Amino acid sequence: MILSLDQGTTSSRAVLFDEDAQPAFVSQREFPQRYPQPGWVEHDVEAIWASQISAAREAVAFSLPTAIGIANQRETTLLWDRETGQALHPAIVWQDRRTAGRCEAIRAQGHAESIRQKTGLELDAYFSATKLAWLLDEIPGARARAEAGKLAFGTVDSYLVWRLTGGQVHATDVTNASRTMLWNLREARWDAELLELFGIPEEVLPEVQPSAGFFGETDPSVLGAALPIYAVAGDQQAASFGHGCQEPGSVKNTYGTGCFLLMVTGTEPVASRHRLLTTAACALPGASPAFAIEGSVFAAGAAVQWLRDGLGLISEAAECEALATSVSDSDGVAFVPAFVGLGAPYWDSSARGALVGLTRGSTKAHVARAVLESVAHQTEDVL
Repeated sequence: MILSLDQGTTSSRAVLFDEDAQPAFVSQREFPQRYPQPGWVEHDVEAIWASQISAAREAVAFSLPTAIGIANQRETTLLWDRETGQALHPAIVWQDRRTAGRCEAIRAQGHAESIRQKTGLELDAYFSATKLAWLLDEIPGARARAEAGKLAFGTVDSYLVWRLTGGQVHATDVTNASRTMLWNLREARWDAELLELFGIPEEVLPEVQPSAGFFGETDPSVLGAALPIYAVAGDQQAASFGHGCQEPGSVKNTYGTGCFLLMVTGTEPVASRHRLLTTAACALPGASPAFAIEGSVFAAGAAVQWLRDGLGLISEAAECEALATSVSDSDGVAFVPAFVGLGAPYWDSSARGALVGLTRGSTKAHVARAVLESVAHQTEDVL
């Protein structure tokens, strides 16, 4: 068996795959979302760990795997103490918009194009750089401790590797590094000029490795055995690779909290003419680096979750389909799920959600259908 840890935005899963790459066991745990201010989205770091390790231990109890792979929600930013492993602040989630103003200030200074050329990314609060800068600036003493090498930054994959190995390994893979807005995509290194621009001390950064490689062994006290971690990748790149998208031109759209369409472009990064992202893709061990073009949609499943938790129109997410298909169309109702702004191809951090076209005849079924149609409309925009 191979144990896959899938740490997502709203839940953590552990899946055991057999020799035929078929799932033999699945365990899943949801964990809470925090919205402390409008546009802010946070996770309790210990809740992330508790949900993931609980699912993993249930899987290991079913069958002891020979190796572990990790797929993770990308861009979400964590900062922790190297001695204790304790996070200094809740994780700032990829959806969080608190640093949009800082991005606009950097744009006004004329840095957006150089950032795009170096990283393949749009200058946006979506990515990790300004989130990490915010943590270093807002947490008392954090910057000095980071410069002294006492703190560690990571996306969720880095934190899981750290905890799984008992604090022995501080590493990430190239797909996650490429989403920080600090990684020089063509030169395959942390970029010194970008670190200076965002005010990030190099001492806080993880080592960057290929997605398929050795990321250390688990501490036996964590899962009951020393298990090798042989793969790490951001969830969208992992999904694309897992579905066989390895040839240039092959496309995978992943539907989760958001939805993300990746098209593999080959061994050289290709710039988009329409504000899509250029990003690292997964590559086989020993192969040349791989790259993709990506369209990032911030709200897909999150909109269905809002129907459930925000409006109370459904009690379970699975009810949305039956409700939406109980009417033949949305009867003119349209929904724009810009809860945290709009991603590709608009990159409008000030946009907010809108429900329009309502009449006295509109029902919750029309609203549910409009919510599902909004996912299709956003996908069409990206495609």
